[in-house]
Amino acid sequence: MKKILFALLFLPLFFYSSSVGAADYVVGSGDGLQVSVWGSPELSVVVLVRPDGKITLPAVGDIEAQGLTPTQLRVKLEKAIANFVKKPIVTVTVTQITNNKVYISGGGVATGVVAMSGNTTLFRLLCQLDNVKEADLDNAYLYRDGTKLVSNFYALFMEGDLSKDVELQANDIVHIPSNETNKIYVVGAVGAPKYIFYRHGMKVLDVILEAGGFGEYAKQSNIVIIRKDGQKLDVNIKDLLKGKDLAQNIDVIPGDYVIVRESMF
Repeated sequence: MKKILFALLFLPLFFYSSSVGAADYVVGSGDGLQVSVWGSPELSVVVLVRPDGKITLPAVGDIEAQGLTPTQLRVKLEKAIANFVKKPIVTVTVTQITNNKVYISGGGVATGVVAMSGNTTLFRLLCQLDNVKEADLDNAYLYRDGTKLVSNFYALFMEGDLSKDVELQANDIVHIPSNETNKIYVVGAVGAPKYIFYRHGMKVLDVILEAGGFGEYAKQSNIVIIRKDGQKLDVNIKDLLKGKDLAQNIDVIPGDYVIVRESMF
């Protein structure tokens, strides 16, 4: 008899703790719920949250479930069921999650909707996306409830700075723009004139080598960098290669045109 009384005393604590783990999750339309009423199997059901945000329970009727955590919904159901069962003990378990979605925009990676099966972070999400390294991480941001919560994903993803990681929430928008505006154009007397996507720390010699190096008639002492703002920089790589002037290996920035002129001889 004592064992039975002990079990009955701690039974409510068991059900309460079973719902606390999901307390932060907010129920949405399309989610699957298991509602169990202790001692009243006729009131226990497995239901889907309808597009109008409601569920239907036997005898009780329609109950608004959308926008509530499982714990909040449990309390609401206990009050409603109290009209039919004395001091009801109710548990609410989320059996199917469809409301936990994050939206990807910007064009730097494939845009779309990611349904999170459980709790995850921005870093973990980025690791799941294709071609993130080729996107413009410097200008990426996380948008939540009308506010930019995190701006610039470079340190987080490329350098592993997890101090900048955050827990994602349903309806977050992760904006990752294309790297198109971060091109550096290398033209003139190089092996393969081309554009190169900017990477942190790139220098003028780096982009020249990536464009096939100097051509046969390249004038290494006559290189010009033209910036988007119209600024013009003269660079003498010849002295740099001889170890005379390392300062000539200047940093390049997105939008630069690197022009390697030809020698007349």
